[in-house]
Amino acid sequence: MEARSQLLPGYLAELGTGVRRLVARNAGLMTGPGTNTYLLGSDAIAVVDPGPRDAVHLDAILAAAKAPIRWVFVTHTHRDHSPLAAEIAARTGARLIGRAAPDDGRQDVTFKPDHIPGDGERFELGGVDLTAIHTPGHASNCVCYLVEQERLLLTGDHVLEGVSPVILAPDGDMSSYLQSLAKLEDRAFERIAPGHGGVLNHGKRMLGSIRAHRIARENKVLTCLLEAGPCPLVVLTPLVYDDVPADRHEYARYTLEAHLLKLAREGRAVLADGRWRSAA
Repeated sequence: MEARSQLLPGYLAELGTGVRRLVARNAGLMTGPGTNTYLLGSDAIAVVDPGPRDAVHLDAILAAAKAPIRWVFVTHTHRDHSPLAAEIAARTGARLIGRAAPDDGRQDVTFKPDHIPGDGERFELGGVDLTAIHTPGHASNCVCYLVEQERLLLTGDHVLEGVSPVILAPDGDMSSYLQSLAKLEDRAFERIAPGHGGVLNHGKRMLGSIRAHRIARENKVLTCLLEAGPCPLVVLTPLVYDDVPADRHEYARYTLEAHLLKLAREGRAVLADGRWRSAA
């Protein structure tokens, strides 16, 4: 486990050859120590997830680069990950690479990609080779990036340290999330560098743990539906998440809705008059 001191805002951590990390100044309940910004390369720099709009963090990125910034990649367009992309591009002429923002009211619509990465597309970035992997689930436009030489997977919010990500329906989708976890199993990586928190050294094991956690939670949803009878989302949330602190229930409700929508598509749950019930 990484020292917490390496996750302080502005600390430049060396994660491997040509891979560095800066932490943005947006620590919080849902962002942990802050958004991780990754700098790849040496003679030319690729920035991955520049982070929220913050002049101090922008200056830190520009100072840490030590070489021209040629590319800005984003894993997704939630407002803690991509807003600085446009400003870096304006300052440096860097190409913006990522998927456009979905129109769900939760996204950074200032991100206008110059290039939309294909699933499996490979980028040669002057000593660092990056492969894009489309991993919808947390959001429909989520992309993970595999740093091939380091066998390091940059996951944005698809995989996080210590917590499972919120699935923000309807753009986020639980079925897609589980499929994306399975899709990553075949990729050649060992470590995971998440969008928030420290590096995870046993990446494949982490994927299995997250999948098991999501399936266990889904089974608990089904049990609570049977025991509670028809009830609205706000009543069901504390029943399904009785093992989670109450101050997180507002966010847990989003993921619960994603579970329920998945179960409804599968014919295992029904929504009627604002109340969810088991289809059993």
